[in-house]
Amino acid sequence: MNPAAPTTTEPLSPGLLSEDLAPVPAPARTWTTANYAALWISMSLCIPTYMLASSLIDGGMNWWQALLTIFLGNTVVLVPMLLNGHAGARYGIPFPVFARASFGVRGANVPALLRAVIACGWFGIQTWIGGFALYQMAVLWWPALGQLPPVFPASWGLATGPALVFLLFWALNMYVVYLGVDSIKKLLVFKAFFLPVAAVALLWWAISAGHGLGPILARPSKFASAAEFWAYFFPALTGMVGFWATLSLNIPDFTRYAVSQRAQVLGQALGLPTSMTLFSFVGVVVTSATFVIYGQTIWDPVVLAGKFESKLLVSVAMLAVALSTLATNIAANIVSPANDFANLNPQRISFTTGGYLTGVIGLLIFPWKLIADPSGYIFTWLVGYSALLGPIGGIMIADYYLLRRRQLDVPDLYRYDGRYAYRGGINRAAMLALAIGILPNVPGFLQAVGALPAGAVWPWLAGLYNYAWFVGFFLSGGLYVALMRPRTAPVPLAVAG
Repeated sequence: MNPAAPTTTEPLSPGLLSEDLAPVPAPARTWTTANYAALWISMSLCIPTYMLASSLIDGGMNWWQALLTIFLGNTVVLVPMLLNGHAGARYGIPFPVFARASFGVRGANVPALLRAVIACGWFGIQTWIGGFALYQMAVLWWPALGQLPPVFPASWGLATGPALVFLLFWALNMYVVYLGVDSIKKLLVFKAFFLPVAAVALLWWAISAGHGLGPILARPSKFASAAEFWAYFFPALTGMVGFWATLSLNIPDFTRYAVSQRAQVLGQALGLPTSMTLFSFVGVVVTSATFVIYGQTIWDPVVLAGKFESKLLVSVAMLAVALSTLATNIAANIVSPANDFANLNPQRISFTTGGYLTGVIGLLIFPWKLIADPSGYIFTWLVGYSALLGPIGGIMIADYYLLRRRQLDVPDLYRYDGRYAYRGGINRAAMLALAIGILPNVPGFLQAVGALPAGAVWPWLAGLYNYAWFVGFFLSGGLYVALMRPRTAPVPLAVAG
């Protein structure tokens, strides 16, 4: 169907509509600037943010190089965050519904599922961090837990003790999903008060044990030349963009509750780059201090806390890490994929069912392997999935701003025969642009994970992977505009209800 055809008067299609996916009515849009700033402060204050900064130190950067890389990456990703957030705030629609405008009412399942699977990966990572923290506490009081015989294949890299505690913590996450998101509110309040205090305490310990900031920050970078630095910087910057590339797509899931565009723009601009950079500073200082104190770089804060001598101190710290991780997991890694899975079949897949699917897939991606070392965390996980999300973001933003001039017919987003039906509910131009945007990054990814030996493809082609998000974003966005411009016109009048 011509995407610019007049809207129909047919009723909405039940297969595209549910309470979770319906537009938020204007009276229910109550989030202010403070709410969005608080959201980003809460989501930024998490263990993966700390590990993000510390992994750059372990990779060879000095303190200011690491902080600058993180600040630049979050400033870059803020741009698509605000651009995609506009549709949510204007029309009250979530990400899977917004994606229907460019990918089609059925084709939107592809970007929604890609986004959902990556969220499952993050769920697994956060659950592993929380579970391992509890293991570090439990093994202090029950040393035999660390001596259990192996039951998993050696290739899994999973010891029995940590696995048992991890599975128990995973089950607790699933129980919270069963209770509903409201059950996590008290934990979010706890996290909002505890993590800043814990971060300051950890910073004070590092400065004190490291004999002041001078020796800590005096540690030079490991790069022998400018060429070595730039070779590390660009993929690291892509990894920093990839860290929140997930939210840059599904931010309409949150901005749909905004009282105004100004609230979501100002709140996100104030909350994201600043909180990420400030909390990363703690990771930078503490990780640099571990080299001064222990003679080795310890980039994982849970492993670091396990080195403290006081059993009580370690227990309190690990229990707090687990509780704050539980709160972050539900808020950041359950809400969005649950909506994405619900988009597959709104009548049969509820929020709770989507949450269970997230949990199961989060187990199957072997999260302990994703964060086993800093190079894998950045260059395999963060950069790798940015190659998938960059093209989606480029297509959605090009469609909304360049082709439709921010005008959407909201009822047609919920109709199988409306202007967003295309052919069979799928916009083939978007699918082609998505595939071509991903393709150039595949050789570099295969080399990064060891599936292809070094030198198996042209160096320039493998090198594109260092810029995966950027390559996919601009290539897919540009190609999509070229394919769609002859047959797409903006909706004459914005329809917001």
